Amino acid sequence: MPILSQVDIKPLQPERFDRVLSHESYSIFVEAMGKARSVFRGRRVWNVNSTGKGGGVAEMLTSLIAYAQGIGVDARWVVIAGNPDFFEITKRIHNHLHGAEGDKGTLGEEQRSIYEEALAPNEEELLRLIDGEDVVILHDPQTAGLARGLVDKGIKVIWRCHVGLDTPNDIARGAWDFLRGYVSPAHRYVFSRRAFVWEKLAGEKLVVIPPSIDAFSPKNQDMPGSAVEAILVATGLMQGEASREAVFTEVHGGQGWVKRPTEMYGAGPFSANDRLVVQVSRWDRLKDPLGVMKGFVDHIAPVTDAHLVLAGPSVAAVSDDPEGKQVLDEVRAAWSRLDDEVAGRIHLACLPMDDGQENAAIVNALQRKATVIVQKSLAEGFGLTVAEGMFKSKPVVASRIGGIQDQIEDGVSGMLIDDAGDLEAYGMAVGRLLADPALIETMGTAARARVLDRFLGPRHLTQYLEVCTELLNEG
Repeated sequence: MPILSQVDIKPLQPERFDRVLSHESYSIFVEAMGKARSVFRGRRVWNVNSTGKGGGVAEMLTSLIAYAQGIGVDARWVVIAGNPDFFEITKRIHNHLHGAEGDKGTLGEEQRSIYEEALAPNEEELLRLIDGEDVVILHDPQTAGLARGLVDKGIKVIWRCHVGLDTPNDIARGAWDFLRGYVSPAHRYVFSRRAFVWEKLAGEKLVVIPPSIDAFSPKNQDMPGSAVEAILVATGLMQGEASREAVFTEVHGGQGWVKRPTEMYGAGPFSANDRLVVQVSRWDRLKDPLGVMKGFVDHIAPVTDAHLVLAGPSVAAVSDDPEGKQVLDEVRAAWSRLDDEVAGRIHLACLPMDDGQENAAIVNALQRKATVIVQKSLAEGFGLTVAEGMFKSKPVVASRIGGIQDQIEDGVSGMLIDDAGDLEAYGMAVGRLLADPALIETMGTAARARVLDRFLGPRHLTQYLEVCTELLNEG
């Protein structure tokens, strides 16, 4: 019985980006596509990670692999298997890489044995699938332990780290020490930003590639206001009568329908006229949903009529994040202790994950309905929910951490909070926007322009192709 599961991705034609990119940017992309067809003829590119849905990495792989296939590259995606102990350890590593204690557990020899034992059958099966002409891209801590075995068999290996922090502490360095021996044999290490690069990794192997979003996916595609409201009503987020307009365009052009209900906690559905402050993220302590809610209660609700929506995936659907239910339960418990008036303005939403495209369309509609989008993370690798909100011409209030500060120009295309724990500063920033509709419009326009220029898939895919081409040319 197979251990690895292959994610089926159908090609997308990259020529569609001619509609959104500048002439110069599109010309660069066309040139890169031509080179890729030649370099990868007869070769495959394997992407390996720990989940096929939920989280930014899975979303990026879905689109990047589809466009790579559209170019003519044989790009594939497999997901490793692991037991609960393995995912508990990798979640701990994830938290530690952000400098956070997480569950306060250790990363010692016992954890190393569990980690290696879980990866061993994955490595054995992966080696049966690939050959010496292929390139393998391993994503994040869950797959790091596969690098050495693949390199020893003559496979070209890239390890991609999507997480990190700007100023490392001893907790983060401990995670580096745990992982460094696994990843050091890789031929390239790819980080999202220069500040995330670990100490003692060979400089000539380092590459910096910021993430990206897909302008045409159900999560980001243009959506008329009538569809926005129909989708929100259909899934139960907003009050109203059902409509046949709860539709979106699927990845490959078909029509999709939103029909699955959102699990609503806290207050019931909001109304069409409510002004919304929205954070969409996994139920993760590093996303600080408790802080977002407390800052709203103390500093936003008393001076505005806005409602808060905290939305994340259904916790039962994200297999590699054992903390999700715990965090959701903590948020629900905190909500239950609030006064009735403010509690009635806070909506906790677990979005359905049965159909990834439907989930994406719901997020799209929710972000477009938002008045202000926030991402008050305590730590963040990059935070593509920021770019998603900006692409929809929304002002985003977010923490000045990680890749968020690469996306937002403070005061121009959004607002940055210098201290992620400063709830008053967060509240004042959101309140300033809610009080100034003209500022919302100006910042939203600048935000979309910045994403078009820097954070779309063609730039990301071009950089990956350059790294793979360079690696293959080394022989």
